[in-house]
Amino acid sequence: MEKTFEERKQVILSMMQDELYVPMKEKELAIMLQVKPQDRGELTAVLQSLLEEEKIQISKRGKYSLYDSKQKADELITGTFISNQRGFGFVEVDGREEDLFIPESKVNGAFHLDTVQVKLLPPSKGRRREAEVVTVLERGTTQIVGTYEKCKNFGFVIPDNQKLSSDIFIPNERSKGAVDGHKVVVELTDYGKEGRNPEGKIVEILGHINDPGVDIMSIVKGFGLPTEFPEKVMNQAERTSDTVSEADKNGREDLRDIMMVTIDGEDAKDLDDAVSLVMEGENYCLGVHIADVTNYVQENSALDREAKERGTSVYLVDRVIPMLPHKLSNGICSLNEGEERLALSCIMTITPQGKVVDYRIVESVICVNRRMSYTSVNKIIEEKDEAEREKYREFVPMFEKMASLASVLRTNRKKRGSIDFDFPESKIILDRDGKPITIKPYERNSATKLIEEFMLLANETVAQHFYWLEIPFVYRTHDNPDPEKIMQLATFIFNFGYRIKMNKEEIHPKEIQKLLGKIQDTPQEDMISRLALRSMKQAKYTTDCTGHFGLACQYYCHFTSPIRRYPDLQIHRIIKDYLRGRMKPEKKEHYEKILPEVASQSSRLERRADEAERETDKLKKAEYMEQHIGEEFMGIVSGVTEWGIYVELPNTIEGMVHVSKLPGDFFVYDEAHYEMTGSRTGMKYELGKSVKIRVDHVDKQVRTIDFSIVPEE
Repeated sequence: MEKTFEERKQVILSMMQDELYVPMKEKELAIMLQVKPQDRGELTAVLQSLLEEEKIQISKRGKYSLYDSKQKADELITGTFISNQRGFGFVEVDGREEDLFIPESKVNGAFHLDTVQVKLLPPSKGRRREAEVVTVLERGTTQIVGTYEKCKNFGFVIPDNQKLSSDIFIPNERSKGAVDGHKVVVELTDYGKEGRNPEGKIVEILGHINDPGVDIMSIVKGFGLPTEFPEKVMNQAERTSDTVSEADKNGREDLRDIMMVTIDGEDAKDLDDAVSLVMEGENYCLGVHIADVTNYVQENSALDREAKERGTSVYLVDRVIPMLPHKLSNGICSLNEGEERLALSCIMTITPQGKVVDYRIVESVICVNRRMSYTSVNKIIEEKDEAEREKYREFVPMFEKMASLASVLRTNRKKRGSIDFDFPESKIILDRDGKPITIKPYERNSATKLIEEFMLLANETVAQHFYWLEIPFVYRTHDNPDPEKIMQLATFIFNFGYRIKMNKEEIHPKEIQKLLGKIQDTPQEDMISRLALRSMKQAKYTTDCTGHFGLACQYYCHFTSPIRRYPDLQIHRIIKDYLRGRMKPEKKEHYEKILPEVASQSSRLERRADEAERETDKLKKAEYMEQHIGEEFMGIVSGVTEWGIYVELPNTIEGMVHVSKLPGDFFVYDEAHYEMTGSRTGMKYELGKSVKIRVDHVDKQVRTIDFSIVPEE
């Protein structure tokens, strides 16, 4: 028997050693090896034995492969600790696909976001590889935002961050006079040990939890977003001229006589792009003119260092946290109507078929003729509003040509496979006290799409130009989706009669686009669109031009928003150094040295901004739904998990129905089909299903909304 057992182990090892072997789950191995159902228990024992002998390993998705000898159990691995409120945690390791699981007993004093060294624990049949924290190399969290609760001779701060498992103990003398319900910022003085809470001192009182604006400020502070500009930065900004000097105009192409406009939202104040269009025979001559911010933000100046630290402007529901002081972002750098401004212009000659046959990238001086809104331009080109067309009659022919060109560009982009996920964003209207009074989808119109097409084309043109010059640059890249996620999507849509073609586990974006076209206006549209979106990776900034999957293009960068994005500001410097003949070997070496960090930090700060924006939206949506507890609404199932289903309402608000609240049956989660199925009735809740819900409970503190299903009559 023992020999048979060992032979079976050898069979599995031999199969995994084959170069064609792809990691498989136990069930897949059983099918591959033709193991009979009654013998599955022995297969489990064989796999467990191989795990214990460290001959094979198991991934977090439960897939088996040969043990990676490069990571011996006794070697120390460095990563970032991510805590969980239930006491355990995970460690993210650069270059390792799967996080390491840290049991509560093996955390050993690590705190959220600490840089730690861990030692791998012997493999087990768990879904993730486990490890133990050996050393805390660097503390990643020094301040925490939370709500103060006063006791007799001391107090506690309950962290807003749900990942933190312990309240923070505050000695009375370090409370700064805080009272019950104050939102505070705590500086940690002791990170605690097993059985003893962390300690801290209050360094800032934001206000009472019910005071207007304190809720948003708590999120701002929790994400470490800067709220004030340092004095040095403000002084430098104040010294900036309000008008363009004659010296700055010298050597630039004069485009002040060309008719051009800005097209933005009604409430936009930092206008960093203008557009112009004239005809050259049958060809379009499109100009995309971008504010030359680098003329006023010199490299390594106080302004530049602060902009790099911020990375991006952050657009929260009740405020904007700008990357640059208002003196620049709303003043000399903003392309305001009727005022001379410095710009970098990308002027493209485009055929009626939408092909760029010539282009120039130049330093320019411009003067915007009219500040237009998306609403007005949409009325002109889409609604043919007579009053609006009369008001802007001298611009109407240009807008109509722009609309024609944008349509051609969009058609071409679709042909090559560019993917558009058209899920509406939220527009949240607040009253003077910061209370949400209206929440609705923010709809894109013809004017927003027109500007989008022009900016995409300029970004592509600039990226391609500098790629072929072979000089250091910052690109915007979007990697191909994870093959496993695409396989899951392919398996799922096959149930509905749809297929996507893959080549060696890779997929062309056109296949996703074709799929979205096929499902349009079908009952499965919302469900499959959401799954396709979730299979995508996140775009990022890199110094290697590896292509943009979502846009189906090889060359792409962010050139068009230097007022609010640091990568755009950085590449403007590179462009100007090249245009002025300063791209010498030492300058190239300088950029090669600094750009990887610029790209990495910009990507990280962009994610921080996105998360802060999402959290403020969730907060205001929860606050809005507090007014509607007990009311019923129609919605669609937007997510399915083992703990329940998520339902999205037409106004973009999403809440959860816990599995225990699904009516009339015991429901089982089907991971393969993303659905909950009643074991007795066969009732299904799947992505995209229309349901009626009742608002049961709202927790503003953790920003969650609980629904229950209203049974069908």
